[in-house]
Amino acid sequence: MKTQFYILMSVKTLQGFTDYGQYFFGNDREAAYGLFGQLKGSEQLRDGCPLHIDLMETVNELPVKIRTICCTLDELGHNCKLIAREIFRLKNLEEML
Repeated sequence: MKTQFYILMSVKTLQGFTDYGQYFFGNDREAAYGLFGQLKGSEQLRDGCPLHIDLMETVNELPVKIRTICCTLDELGHNCKLIAREIFRLKNLEEML
């Protein structure tokens, strides 16, 4: 079974964190780790930080959190643009090969 990578976005609510978005990288570890390293935000998680982005890996069909960053709304906007551009690039390269 192949390992799958994805980025998970969540927002803090009164009931805890709620997931609201995922970006899938398939089994491309290098692309997932490389992109996550470019995201803006802080790995210092604070109580007052309502926006989290997690790098996730699926191992034996179970999700495993690799890294988490906390970001502001402005950083989230920048990160979403970066993620969309990179996934667009990766998917178009796959089709060309």
